[in-house]
Order: sequence, then structure tokens, then C-alpha cells
Amino acid sequence: MTNAYASEIWPLAVYFFMVILLVITMLVLSWLLGQRRREAATNDPFESGIVSVGGSQIRISVEFYLVAIFFVIFDLETVFIFAWAIAFFELGWPGYLSMVVFIAILGLALVYEWRSGALDWGNKTRTGLKDSTISAEVK
Repeated sequence: MTNAYASEIWPLAVYFFMVILLVITMLVLSWLLGQRRREAATNDPFESGIVSVGGSQIRISVEFYLVAIFFVIFDLETVFIFAWAIAFFELGWPGYLSMVVFIAILGLALVYEWRSGALDWGNKTRTGLKDSTISAEVK
């Protein structure tokens, strides 16, 4: 029984040691072939070869985060729909009706976001607040 266990585990052991050998080889070669001199721009961050200009602390509008959250939410729901599609025949009519309700709720949420202006990418003007309501009078 010990011999059968050893015959099953040896490919995993060989793979493990080959991965370790590959990592060590890559680290040694990068150290041997790597650049040794330091220049002024060596530690500067850059994106796609373009040297950055300005500070990294810039203001990003809230609408960017709203669109990102909407994307994550609707992307996550595709996982549920895909899982339902895989088990379609096993779930039968109750599964179909529950998915119809699920998609209807998603559709209503999308219509609500669209009607409320959350999906507009252009410049937004805030409505509902007036200059007189922002400044409070102290008596």
C-alpha cells in the first residue's frame, strides 16, 4: 500500500520542485542580468511608459463610483443567471418562475436607475438645494 501511495504522489512532488526551481532560476537570472545603475527617474511611478504629471491626490466624482458599483452589481447577477441556466432542467417550472421574478426585479432596478439619472455620464446639476437653504441664519 505504501508503494501505491508513493506512485501517486511523485508527480505532485516533481511538479512542486520544478516550480521552486523555476522561481529560483528567474530570481537569479533577473539579479544577474538586471540593471545595476540608478537614475533620477528609477523610482518614479509611470503608466505605460508615460511619466506622471501632477499629484496623485485628485478628486474623482461620485458618479464614477456609482457607475462602478452598478457594474459590479449587474455583473454579479450574471453569475446567478449562469448558475440557473446550468441547472435549468433540474429546477423545472419553480426555478423558471423564480428567475423570471429575479430578472423582473433587475429590470425594475435598471429602470429606476435610468429614470433617476444615475446612468447619465455627463455633467450633472444638483437640484433641490437652493443657496438660501444652504446658509443657515443664526438668531
